[in-house]
Amino acid sequence: MTIVIRKCSIDDLQELQKVSIETFTETFKEHNSPDQLESYLKRAYQINQLKTELDNQFSQFYFIYCDHEIAGYLKVNVQDAQTENMGAESLEVERIYIKKKFQKAGLGKQLLNQALEIASNQNKEKIWLGVWEENKNAIGFYKKKGFVIAGSHSFFMGDEEQTDLIMVKDL
Repeated sequence: MTIVIRKCSIDDLQELQKVSIETFTETFKEHNSPDQLESYLKRAYQINQLKTELDNQFSQFYFIYCDHEIAGYLKVNVQDAQTENMGAESLEVERIYIKKKFQKAGLGKQLLNQALEIASNQNKEKIWLGVWEENKNAIGFYKKKGFVIAGSHSFFMGDEEQTDLIMVKDL
């Protein structure tokens, strides 16, 4: 199995949209109403929205490939691109998503390690993320990696308010 992580560019916009919708749907479809999920997907993953995010100098996207196929992706934010004001010394992991058929192969760990390397290279003091309070597998994964729950914030699936736990790791 050959694994490659590559930074995304504007040329990857169509593929980024495709993998974003696929992985988000696989992850949350069974836990949310179809209408709320569709509303979220249309807002969060429309081409113009993703282009704006890719163009933001304080955000970076990375694809992870398994045997030359996109298996998932990572999005990190610093400075004012962070979804919460966690300060200039912080790096946010906004998204780590792996396609269902590639899960349990250690790819999420590799993307998290990529985020940790980026944070280290930028001399960040902490790394943080938001994870849905009902996503017990993800919460367990991040706890094993040294993250602790430090608070919560609202996440809107369509117009339905949900709670994301804020998890932080000091570097």
